[in-house]
Amino acid sequence: MWAASCLASCCAACACDACRSAVSGISRRSARIAYCGLFALSLIVSWILREVAAPLMEKLPWINHFHKTPSREWFETDAVLRVSLGNFLFFTILSILMVGVKNQKDPRDSLHHGGWMMKIICWCLLVIFMFFLPNEIVSFYESISKFGSGLFLLVQVVLLLDFVHRWNDTWVGYDEQFWYVALLVVSLVCYVLTFGFSGLLFHWFTPSGQDCGLNTFFIVMTLILAFIFAVVALHPAVGGSILPASVISLYCMYLCYSGLSSEPRDYECNGLHRHSKAVSTGSLTLGLITTVLSVVYSAVRAGSSTTLLSPPSSPRAGGGKPLLPMDKADEVEEKEKAKPVTYSYAFFHIIFSLASMYSAMLLTGWSTSVGESGRLVDVGWPSVWVRILTGWATAALYMWSLVAPILFPDREF
Repeated sequence: MWAASCLASCCAACACDACRSAVSGISRRSARIAYCGLFALSLIVSWILREVAAPLMEKLPWINHFHKTPSREWFETDAVLRVSLGNFLFFTILSILMVGVKNQKDPRDSLHHGGWMMKIICWCLLVIFMFFLPNEIVSFYESISKFGSGLFLLVQVVLLLDFVHRWNDTWVGYDEQFWYVALLVVSLVCYVLTFGFSGLLFHWFTPSGQDCGLNTFFIVMTLILAFIFAVVALHPAVGGSILPASVISLYCMYLCYSGLSSEPRDYECNGLHRHSKAVSTGSLTLGLITTVLSVVYSAVRAGSSTTLLSPPSSPRAGGGKPLLPMDKADEVEEKEKAKPVTYSYAFFHIIFSLASMYSAMLLTGWSTSVGESGRLVDVGWPSVWVRILTGWATAALYMWSLVAPILFPDREF
């Protein structure tokens, strides 16, 4: 017994040392990757609890206090929302703490990049504490998550527009024939994929013998928008480029497909998944991985954006000089600490907060987890309309980016 106790103590000590070494190895450059890893871990925990936590939650009196026990899908949704709420509070608290950080001399800069053992412990405690909250708080969080998810999708659209314009400006800036040809080839490929994709959508989501006017409207509207993009971008008064127009057209068509594929499985116009009664573990895994990659990329891209998120530089007045001369080593260290931060820490954490809401909506089918659709990732009419409206918002923002310089020539865009 004594030997077993000593062995267990040694194993625990080794495990703690290993964890301490791992978190201490997170440097300034890898901090964002660590945050992404923590967020991805939260999604994995949500998915696991979504599958296995229902029997345990049914026995918790402060959760299952109903006269009639709800369905299993209700407990699955509740488990996902509680993990998401803990994740949301964790990143929101960090965002509030990081408001106003302008340079690396600020003590909060070290908090953002270090203290990982304490952060992980706090994250675990927050997630566990969420399972002791009353259902009313979780229900309120579910309601506001729909709005937070919409904001996250809007941020995705803004980042995409920023990316395609920068991509175009970079290739045009080379001012060489090779890059002009590459720009034309990529644009043609995007348009071929867009119109080819539309043909598949007509085949999958407008089956013969069914009245699928709504699906037809979605697809035709997306094609009209793609045509308008090209006409406006190439108009002499606009002086735009065909590359952003083609990429945005392909993205809008993808959003149209994503919305249509999220229609209920028993909807007769959903020819892609019609009459499928269940989804395989492989499909669920693929859906979760796609969700992780999407939200992590958006968070990393948002946190590193230099146009939208960089905080203003701190004033460089002469009053910042020291009264007494410093040694060269101290002077170098002082200059290193006084460097401005490269991105807004507060906004970076806000992106993760919104992404927590968005991922919860994905995993719960936008809280329409009733019946067979409750076990599918991102399925239901709310998800359909969110994706379709996001495509239209993308079109509106892109058109605004083209015509705004003409309407307001005195302003810089």
